[in-house]
Amino acid sequence: MIIIAAVDRNWAIGKNNGLLVAIPEDQKLFRMETEGKTLIMGRKTFESLPGGMALPLRRTIVLTSKEDYEARGAEVAHSVEEVLDLISMTPTDQVVVAGGASIYRTFAEYCDEAHITKIDFEYDADTYMQNLDEDPEWSVTQVSDEKTYFNLIYEFVHYERKNAKKY
Repeated sequence: MIIIAAVDRNWAIGKNNGLLVAIPEDQKLFRMETEGKTLIMGRKTFESLPGGMALPLRRTIVLTSKEDYEARGAEVAHSVEEVLDLISMTPTDQVVVAGGASIYRTFAEYCDEAHITKIDFEYDADTYMQNLDEDPEWSVTQVSDEKTYFNLIYEFVHYERKNAKKY
């Protein structure tokens, strides 16, 4: 599986159930890396999508504890085991974990790649993901040139994990 996220200097990913910033090139990367693949996300992340419905050209699985939850254009699962069953026939490089924080934590052990947009700024945030730079299981395999969007500096960083758990 693949993690995809945009993080600030402190590995913050959001505030008030929204992204910290919308960078067009990051959004383009998200689209390129996820189209045609299966997305796993939590209910709040799903509800933050435009129109409150699944993104086109992707299979979307929403993990939620709400038993009667319905997600337009997406499949709903109520446990990690149910998600793993739904993706059991899907190759690992075709499954993308798209947040939020608890979903990243829950599925990190199954991920062997991460596409992280690192933004050189500290935002006022309330949601964070694990810092892959501090985890010896993860190593940086590629870093883009430094990029700018108005006054923001960012780069795309690709990580690989040594021993991802199989599902």
